[in-house]
Amino acid sequence: MKALITYKLGMTSLIGEDGIVTPVTLLDAASNVVVGKRTVEKDGYSALIIGAGTSKKQSKPVAGMLKASQANSSMIQEIRLADAELNELNVGDKLNADVFSVGDIVAVSGTSKGKGWAGTIKRHNFHRGRKTHGGRSYRRVGSIGSMYPQHILKGKKMAGRMGHVKVTTRGLKVAYIDSANNAIGVIGAVPGPKKGVVLLRGDIK
Repeated sequence: MKALITYKLGMTSLIGEDGIVTPVTLLDAASNVVVGKRTVEKDGYSALIIGAGTSKKQSKPVAGMLKASQANSSMIQEIRLADAELNELNVGDKLNADVFSVGDIVAVSGTSKGKGWAGTIKRHNFHRGRKTHGGRSYRRVGSIGSMYPQHILKGKKMAGRMGHVKVTTRGLKVAYIDSANNAIGVIGAVPGPKKGVVLLRGDIK
């Protein structure tokens, strides 16, 4: 089972033996623990429930679910697994950076940075209007409809809130594993700000 709840530490660079500099994103994989299981007989599907972080106060349902593992997790995530993989781990088992190896291809999921309210040029890469020959629509949207059907269709690219959505980036490669500090280095950029929660798991082909 290759999946961990991590926290984004930031970006740095690795210098290889050939002198090539590779940009990597460091992820903190500490405090991951198996807090529960889902089985086909009881729940209709098989999955592993992992938790990470520490919580000051939890709701009664969450506290009841974490009671068996004696964990105090603030983040909980279900990972779908086959029955054979599910039996390899038990409730209370701790997971660390050694779950992954250098060279593994992974998919990362996180919440992108929020950009606030943005116009169409920034949000959708619209062109700026002309500034010659009497043009006055420099950064306006332009035409957003027609005579029929007398309303703006859903999904029309317009100004609005930009960012702060779930983003999954696939095909990234693990370049660095620090077992002592439970740190993982992934080549390239990872969605989200520093200290953001990132789900790291083996990429599904």
